Amino acid sequence: MTDAEPALKRSLSLTLVTLYGLGNILGAGIYVLIGKVAANAGQYAPLSFLVASILAGLTAFTYAELSSRYPLSAGEAVYMQAGFNLKLLSSTVGLLIILAGIVSAATICRGFVGYFHQFVPLSETFVIVVLVSVLGALAAWGIVESVRVAALLTLAELFGLLLVLWVAAPAGEAIIEGLHSMTTSIVLSDWHGIMLGGILAFYAYIGFEDMVNVAEEVRNPVVNLPRAILIALLVSTLLYMAVALVAITSVPVAELADSDAPLAFIYQRATGDAPTVISIIAMFAVINGALIQIIMASRVCYGLSRQGWLPAMFSRVNPFTRTPLISTLLVSLSILIMALWLPVETLARGASLLLLMVFSLVNLALWRIKRRADLVPAGFSVPAWIPATGFVSSTAFMAYQLLAGIY
Repeated sequence: MTDAEPALKRSLSLTLVTLYGLGNILGAGIYVLIGKVAANAGQYAPLSFLVASILAGLTAFTYAELSSRYPLSAGEAVYMQAGFNLKLLSSTVGLLIILAGIVSAATICRGFVGYFHQFVPLSETFVIVVLVSVLGALAAWGIVESVRVAALLTLAELFGLLLVLWVAAPAGEAIIEGLHSMTTSIVLSDWHGIMLGGILAFYAYIGFEDMVNVAEEVRNPVVNLPRAILIALLVSTLLYMAVALVAITSVPVAELADSDAPLAFIYQRATGDAPTVISIIAMFAVINGALIQIIMASRVCYGLSRQGWLPAMFSRVNPFTRTPLISTLLVSLSILIMALWLPVETLARGASLLLLMVFSLVNLALWRIKRRADLVPAGFSVPAWIPATGFVSSTAFMAYQLLAGIY
């Protein structure tokens, strides 16, 4: 790219990039998949979220250091090149991230329909087409405008989760009884359901890795990106554990598992009122997750093109919007096709599997980088055992998902 060509605009503060990541994490899972996690893990659903949070947390620390070392778009592909110096591997990982973003956004769009049908029973196909078109246009409008919208939607998501906790939280005795039941009645055979639930719950943590792909649009990314990643993951973990515990102690697990709009169901059972407010908030949450995935995938496409690993047209930035329009259009069309093709659980598990593959490689890349004798300290650094443990756990979780015969 020559100096005369427009570049991405570095305009995202720590607050905005944190809300960007947090909105993606929250919108991607808890509003859509809490019932599906309960269907697999039953009363042990909170343990599924705990397992998923540990797995995601190890890799989040790895991403925090790598984002400090290499604050560039197409982050994972850049990390692969730094760790392995293999162009084919780097570009393949970048394409996997794009695919994971597309599958994730398609999952979210399918989940949106369940909440939308609480108000208007329009055709699923029509709703998905309109939704993807509007979000694609918003992502093309501009990064500051898009992320500000995402930040407002994130605040709505947080309010929605806190509202569910407020109205549905049972008496303290019931929560203590639920915790006691989980810790005392669990047997070895229960762990199969907990792990299957954990695979789905892991999808609810997807989003922190997307933050590194807007690195070229973040102010002082060496400092702000690691902070934003860890803050977003900590907040989401606390909320997930609280919501999962309230869910299994306030409504029958079987009924929760059958609901296409699980948080709206919990709200309605707790208050006896129509779940209008929570359904609207849930739709905002789902929209937010899809919007952020479109932004992320288009930026990876842009970054790969900048590295010379995709055709040059994908790195062209519109001089007026300062966004990669061709990349955004390609990503939006791909999401539309995927959302119309596959059911939500298949999409969610597919996205989890793709990201587990990437997480394994990213952890291994940082471990290799940290073994170098001439290593220059990063702004944020973790011990070598963190990426090593992250590699082992991500690989084991991926193998378990494949061996469990989910597909």
